[in-house]
Amino acid sequence: MVTSSVPRLVIAAPSSGSGKTTVATGLMAAFAARGLAVSPHKVGPDYIDPGYHALATGRVGRNLDAYLCGPELIAPLFLHGARGCDLAIVEGVMGMYDGAAGEGELASTAHVAKLLRAPVVLVVDASSQSRSVAALVHGFASWDPEVRVGGVILNKVASDRHESLLREALESSGVPVLGALRRAGQVSTPSRHLGLVPVAERQGAAVDSVEAMAAQVAEGCDLGALEALARAAGALPGGSAPWTPDLPTHDHPSRSAEKHRPVVALAGGEAFTFSYAEHTELLTAAGAEVVTFDPLRDEQLPEHTAGLVIGGGFPEVYAAELSANEPLRKAVAALAESGAPVAAECAGLLYLCRELDGRPMCGVLDATARMSERLTLGYRDAVAVSDSVLAVAGTRLRGHEFHRTVVEPGAGAAPAWGVRAPERRVEGFVQQGVHASYLHTHWASEPGVARRFVERCRTS
Repeated sequence: MVTSSVPRLVIAAPSSGSGKTTVATGLMAAFAARGLAVSPHKVGPDYIDPGYHALATGRVGRNLDAYLCGPELIAPLFLHGARGCDLAIVEGVMGMYDGAAGEGELASTAHVAKLLRAPVVLVVDASSQSRSVAALVHGFASWDPEVRVGGVILNKVASDRHESLLREALESSGVPVLGALRRAGQVSTPSRHLGLVPVAERQGAAVDSVEAMAAQVAEGCDLGALEALARAAGALPGGSAPWTPDLPTHDHPSRSAEKHRPVVALAGGEAFTFSYAEHTELLTAAGAEVVTFDPLRDEQLPEHTAGLVIGGGFPEVYAAELSANEPLRKAVAALAESGAPVAAECAGLLYLCRELDGRPMCGVLDATARMSERLTLGYRDAVAVSDSVLAVAGTRLRGHEFHRTVVEPGAGAAPAWGVRAPERRVEGFVQQGVHASYLHTHWASEPGVARRFVERCRTS
């Protein structure tokens, strides 16, 4: 059972690189070690941090993105994830007040904290300051009176003397110090061109990192005070109820359709780690049987595959292994040629190309992909240009792009999306049952996407 008063904390910071992931993941693991059922959440479109959160809590890490899903879905999605939990920890994104470009506070950590009426714990990188920390904390705590900064955790503290100076400076700020963490290389996690290396690629090393985070946080933070702050959060905004992937009663599949649950193959493994949990839940609610497979190791698609979903990830890192799995590449090409529904986002788009960095891929799309020095990053307003297995032309969705690759050409004869920001353009490919695009979308904002996809799986 979920109540609207689930205890909760938002972990924020003045800027990226302050230690939010270390503190948030460490808190999740430390509270879980105390026997609490902890619900993990991440502000924004990030796919990687939720993997570490899941490792820390044993529960699915979920995103809260007010741009992709709309502010009205934040509390319902939060309550859906927090079902049956004693405590929820929400890791913020970037600096606390940094939101979607040109959109004010929209999708910022502060915005989500207000939507959840959750107290904020500010993580401050104190490595190069002492008394100035008080001015910094005061500024963040007073900038928006609707944001309640309930405490600060000092990170990268150099020594006992340094900690003493920081605590003394903060005494007059009115914001209590709830923890002080020393510099510790053991808790760091490796990064590469798009951020942290996902949990699925690190396995045992990731477990060790999370355990080290938990130990550091348990030693350096006042867990009792943090839990008390979370329990003082109070009720969420009136009328908030958990989001559900179930379709409205009049949209439920018929009894005959229920008996025919088409198999939707979902790409997973180390190369394809980017997927929102709600997508699988929506596909299942729409009547599909979702079966995960690993394109690095499985030479065939799951038995009776009627549709294929390939999300994001790092195919560029595993291009040689993906290319070497020729039987699966041929199976994917044959499925697409048959007209079966195929939905591919970002990494999935690269996998469907003729080649990636000169290595043969599935050849479903008459396009080539290569690594680039240029980072493409940002939210996008999108409109469906062509009728597809996901949407009818004219459907509006919001998406997010995050990659260092280029696909040439960038769009097919029937493009997937028309996008705005930073410039107006068309992108992606729609051909037969294939919808392939760079845009990551969150289907909770438009459940009809999953319903349409599964219906096409039944009829194709």
